[in-house]
This record gives sequence, C-alpha cells and structure tokens, in this order.
Amino acid sequence: MKIIVPMAGRGSRLRPHTLTVPKPLIPVAGKPIVHRLVADIVNVLEEEIEEIAFILGDPAFFGEEVVESLKQLANDLGAKASIYRQLDPKGTGHAIMCAEPSLSGPAVIAYADTLIKANFDLDKDADSVIWTKKVENPEAYGVVNLNERNEITELVEKPTQFVSDQAVIGIYYFKEVGDLKKELQHVLDNNILNGGEYQINDGIKRMMAEGKVFKTGTVDEWMDCGNKEVTVETNRRMLGFLAERGEVLISNKIRSQDATIIEPCFIGDEVTLKNCTVGPFASIGEGTIIEDSNVKNSIIQTYAVVKNATLDNAMIGNHATFDGKFNNVSIGDYSELKQ
Repeated sequence: MKIIVPMAGRGSRLRPHTLTVPKPLIPVAGKPIVHRLVADIVNVLEEEIEEIAFILGDPAFFGEEVVESLKQLANDLGAKASIYRQLDPKGTGHAIMCAEPSLSGPAVIAYADTLIKANFDLDKDADSVIWTKKVENPEAYGVVNLNERNEITELVEKPTQFVSDQAVIGIYYFKEVGDLKKELQHVLDNNILNGGEYQINDGIKRMMAEGKVFKTGTVDEWMDCGNKEVTVETNRRMLGFLAERGEVLISNKIRSQDATIIEPCFIGDEVTLKNCTVGPFASIGEGTIIEDSNVKNSIIQTYAVVKNATLDNAMIGNHATFDGKFNNVSIGDYSELKQ
C-alpha cells in the first residue's frame, strides 16, 4: 500500500501563520497536521505501507528542513519517502500527476489540511473508497450521490438541491491507483479544466463512466484546519481524543514556578511557566516562555514569549512575542505585540 500526500499549497486562509511555515506543518496538539493525518490513516488501514509520496511546492518555501521532516515521518512508519514537486499550482489532479512514478498499485490519496478519527474496515472489493462525513449543511461541500447498493454514482459540488448529507473530506483509496493516473492523463492531455484547474474529480468521474465501483468510508470525526478559528477548535478536539487514549501530553522537561496546569494540554520540552494558568485545551510548543498569564483553548508554537496576557481562542506563531491584554489574537512568526 502507498500513501500519496499532495501538500503544495501555502494555506492563504491561515495567514500569517503560513507565511514562513507550510500549512501541513502547523502543529495541532503538539504535532504537525500532516504527521497526525498520515499516522491516523496508517492506523485505519492496518496494513504495511511501502511508500509515502509527498507532493511539495516551491523549494524556497518547502525547503530541505521540510523534506527531512517528511522523510523522518515515513521512516518512523516503516515506509520509503518519495518527494515530488508541483512548481505550478494547477489543481488537485495536476498535483497527483506530479507523483506519476508512484502511481501504481493500491494507494490512498490524502490532502494534508484535515484530520480524522475513524475506525472501519476498508472495502477491498471496491475499486475505490471515498472517505465521507455526515454534515448538517451539505450545500457547503462536495457530496456523494449513492444508489440502492450504497455505491457512489455521482460527485456533486455544493449542491443547490439536496443530494445527500455525505461530504467528501479529501481522502481516497484506489485498489489500483494506475486507473486514476490513466484518467487524469486524459484530463491533462485534453485540457479539461474546472475553475481554471485540473481536478481529481474529473479523473474520478471518468473512472465511474468506465464502470469502476466506488464505495464510501465514513469517519467518526472530521476536523478542518482551514483557518485560525477552526484550527484552534481542531486542537481542542484532538487534545480531548488524545487524553481519552491516555497519551502523555506534558513533557517532564518543563520549568514551572507558581503555575497551574489544567488538562488536557500539550506542553513541549523546555517550556517555562511562571505565575500563570495554562489550560484546558492549550498547546504550548518547545522552548516557549509564559509569564503572568492565563492561556486556554489556544495554540502557541515554539520559542514564543507570552507575558501579561489572558488568551482564549488564540494562535501565536514561532518566535513571536506577545505582551498585552488582548484575548482573541492571531499572530504570525517573529511578530510582536506590546501594550
């Protein structure tokens, strides 16, 4: 089994945090989004993963440090890492085809801006499985249309009339991903564009027209990381799940003086807490200093300094300095806010 991970986009909706850090590497509950996503997929599949192919963007942004972190991720999961580049963002279908040498055999394709919680058996009789989640407002999503055999017959983007409440979350299994490669090559060769881009859905629709059987794989939880608000909410939910599983989230290498920690929290190595209350649902990255502050339901990344603050629903980047009494902020890397 292979896992194909397109992650070339820079994540404009999560700026300023993605000005210096690719969105899939933004930490949630102390671990980068893409690391959590890939590990969760491996756990769901319960199969040996031979290769994880990552499709990255411009090397000036997705540099060697990013490459090394992804190689280490694959190695930790017992797989070979393959690195490809999508230098010209031309859509989801184009991104997948940038990994053309890896497009053979059974594979999962997963877009690295979402997290899941799932427990199900993959239907190996289907030619493809599309992961979905039941939603209350299907008109805001791409959804699947099912026949009486619960096979997917149609993909409908943001339907104006009710089709189904099963939203596509951006994770797909293909029993033979070479079938998708063949159809996406046709899409590229014939310049079939949607929204000015080459889309995976056009390859999938051609597979359906060829009689390939598509089924759904539903997830228990689907957590978005599209913007600051939903990323903080995803961090809160993930901390809750990890705490339920009994994972150790607080480092034994923190320095604490007159500090109260309300779990669940993630607190990384060499964090300094002084005269403060942290938690619940706070993630504090390595080397950060928090003094004279209350921090809950927030993400603070590495080597930041937070003083005299009351933070709730906040997100603060790496090496940032915040000194003040604002309570709902989004600060990018190397920023400073002082009062």
